[in-house]
Amino acid sequence: MTRRFAPGEPVALREIWSGRVFAARPATMVEDAEDRLVFYVPPSVRCLQARADDGAPVRVPTRPWRLEDVELHQQRILSFAFPDTPYSVLATWDPDTDEFRGWYVNLQAPLTRTDVGFDTREHVLDVLIPADRSRWDWKDEDELAEAVEEGLFSPEEAERFRAAGERAVEQILLREPPFDEGWEDWRPDPSWATPELPEAAERVASSPTPA
Repeated sequence: MTRRFAPGEPVALREIWSGRVFAARPATMVEDAEDRLVFYVPPSVRCLQARADDGAPVRVPTRPWRLEDVELHQQRILSFAFPDTPYSVLATWDPDTDEFRGWYVNLQAPLTRTDVGFDTREHVLDVLIPADRSRWDWKDEDELAEAVEEGLFSPEEAERFRAAGERAVEQILLREPPFDEGWEDWRPDPSWATPELPEAAERVASSPTPA
């Protein structure tokens, strides 16, 4: 039977490349349902990030990397993912004012479920949508071009990533579920503890299951 996570339970959200963990961050499970997954990432959590030998962050796995324990951000994030869907959508808030900042579409492989959380693989390209949903903009097009040039993705895959990004934009701008539910005013349960990555976060299972 597929293991499901209860609200408030810590999970690991990981990016996997070539059978290795490339990045991992702890999150709190908000909703683990058949039609959607919702995660909360509080400010200042400790994450694992790929770094080069000189200590520089590695955004695209085109060179050797090692994992380093880092603190990645100061803002709170609510992340939505959907079955068989090649993107997640992040709601973000200003770290100083707690005002809703907008939506961030992360193009990625559909999530797979593991004993410690959920795995994916970045498709590098992202989309930014402001709080008023008045426009949208691509982010990291140069990194996607680099990934295609290095052979990580084909030009045809890159086109599919763009199509998925456009579909995500449509879902948000047209206020299709769940983006018609007033998430801009969402607040975490104050009883939730700050999540931490488990020791098993660096180990990759041989046969993850679809989320």
